[in-house]
Order: sequence, then C-alpha cells, then structure tokens
Amino acid sequence: MRRGAPEVIVGILLAVLLASYVVYTRRVVRDLRIEAERSSRMYARVLRAQTDTSADAGTEALFDLTRSITAQGVPIIVTDVHGRPTYHANLPLDTAQDEQMQLRRFVRELDQQNAPVADSLVGKIHFGNTPLVKWLRVIPALQALSAFILLIAGIYIVRTRGNAERERVWAGMARESAHQLGTPLSSLAGWIELLEDRAPDEGTRKAVAYMRADLERLDRVAHRFERIGREPRRDSVDAGALIDRIATYFRARVPRLAHAVRIDVDAHPEAVDVRGDAVLLEWALEVLVKNSIDALAGRGGTIRLGATQRPEGGACLRVADDGPGIPRDLRGRIFEPGFSTKTSGWGIGLSLARRIVEENHGGTLQLASADRGATFEIILP
Repeated sequence: MRRGAPEVIVGILLAVLLASYVVYTRRVVRDLRIEAERSSRMYARVLRAQTDTSADAGTEALFDLTRSITAQGVPIIVTDVHGRPTYHANLPLDTAQDEQMQLRRFVRELDQQNAPVADSLVGKIHFGNTPLVKWLRVIPALQALSAFILLIAGIYIVRTRGNAERERVWAGMARESAHQLGTPLSSLAGWIELLEDRAPDEGTRKAVAYMRADLERLDRVAHRFERIGREPRRDSVDAGALIDRIATYFRARVPRLAHAVRIDVDAHPEAVDVRGDAVLLEWALEVLVKNSIDALAGRGGTIRLGATQRPEGGACLRVADDGPGIPRDLRGRIFEPGFSTKTSGWGIGLSLARRIVEENHGGTLQLASADRGATFEIILP
C-alpha cells in the first residue's frame, strides 16, 4: 500500500461515519416532529369530541383515535380474557400461513419487547416498538462500534508509521555502514594478496588463507547490511552448497581439543534448490549455528546441518545440536526480540533469523521437537 493510503481510507471512513450520524439525526428529528404533530391532532380530536353534543361524537372520536394510533406504526394485538386474538394492526402477516398461529407467535414476541396492558373488559393489549425505537437502539451502537474501530485503526496507523520511520532510519544507517566498510575491506584484500606473494613458510600461508576467509566473510556481512530495507530477492539458491560453505567456515573456528565441537553435514545426494536471497539465508543459518555453538560451550558435542526437499514442495533446512536443549518454559519466548538466556547476549539473533525467513522468504522458522538438544528447522516454500 502506498504511503499515505491508510490515512486517506481512515479519513474517508470517518467522513462517512459523521455523514451517517448527521443524516440519521435529521431523520430522527423529522420522525419526532411527525409524532408530535400526530399527538397534537389526537389531543385536538379529543377536545372536539368533548364539546360535540351529538350522540355519535364519542364513538367517532374513538375510531379516529384508533386510526391515529395505527398510523404511528406500533404493532398491536388485542386478546380477550381467554387469550384469543380479537384485533391486530401493523403486523407483517403472511397470507399463506394460518393467521391465528402467526398472531400467537407475535404475541410472544411483543411481550418480550413490552409488558402487555391488561383491561378487565377488553382483555390484554400486546404492543411492540415503533421502527423509530428499533433504529434508536441499533444505529447508535453501530456508530459507537464504527468509531471504536476507527480509533483502533488510527492508533495502529500512527504506531505503524512511527515504526516504519524508525526502520527506514536504521536501514539507511545499515546501508551507509556497509558503504563505509567497502574501502577498508578493499585495502585489506590488497594487503592479504601481498602477504600471500611473500609468505615465507607454510604456516604463514595457512594463516593468510584463514585471514582471506575471514575477509571474505566480512565482505558478505557488509553485503547483508546492504540488503536491509530493500525488496526481497528471489534468486535460485543451492541450499546444499550454502550449508557446506557454512560448515566449512565454522569447522576451522570451533574448539578441537578440550570440549571439542564437531560439525557434520547430512548427505544430500540431489541438489536442493530454493528461491530467495543467498546472503540473507546464509545470515539466518549462521545465527542458528552460532546458537548451537554457544549451547555446546564448555561441554562439547555435535552440530548437524542438513537440507532436504519436502514432498509437498519447497525445502527444509535443519540445524541440530546435542546440547542441553531449551527449557520448556522458555520455548515460547526464544524468538522474542531482546530475549536471551545468556548474560552477554543481545537477544536479537533468533528474532532476526525468523524475520529473514518469514518476511523475506515467506517461510517459517520453528523449534522442532527433538529427543536431545535443540533442532531448528527453516521451512521454505
């Protein structure tokens, strides 16, 4: 949605709500004026009957009053002392059905709206509400509900705009940082190339090779920051080769003597291709591998990486370790930003990985059930 579109929609809805309120209020005022005029005419008819000395004056006045009451639209049913309907008005009767059965059903409905008026001679008068009363009950509630929804929408838009503005600032800072890193990285690459040419022994050449690997990783990290805030890419990515590269990088950087950590890759005889951004997927997988390395710190163990095709389509990338696992009471919070079980952790790694998987690739990152340790699965469509 284009910027500013939500505010325009909310403004239009607010205008419609206010317009409906004005129109409805004017209609209520009009109906009340009609009711006042009708009541005045009824009062005048009663006064005229009192001054009329003719024999039928009272009867005619009563018939006029009956017609005026009927014209008000009040649904009425009159029943005798035995409960049989003797008169009705303003009822939506169906001519195809039995009239007496319909009237008895309407009697129950009218009594739920108002208590009947009892008369020793006439019987009981059952009456309901006029259309004006019905709308007075419904419309204000609908308007209040609409106003509440618009209020919530306004608060959501304000908060969303604020978060979006902050994200744009952070994305700009991240891309600027990546740009600033480009110059020293290029310079370091030149120095490492010079060292490679002048390395006196095998040990130095090996150290220089590690330095070049770290430099390449720094270059990939810089490219990651360039991806922040940009449209997600949908390139063809070999998930198996991606996992192999991550395993090779970390194997040279985990403990090998005391509390050794071993990194294994499950065989994937066939290529596992996914659609996405290789740089961001590598970032998410590295977060999971680092999380496993931290879990095995001081005790050692094995980390297993794998990539498999799913029968229903897509792929599953898996990072599993045989460490202590995650306590059951903390499993629901591990993806929350800022939550960490480590005193030195920032608590943004897993939340970042989930955001990369879900928002940039339309997949899911979940903690799978395991007999031992922790197993994270990235499900990609």
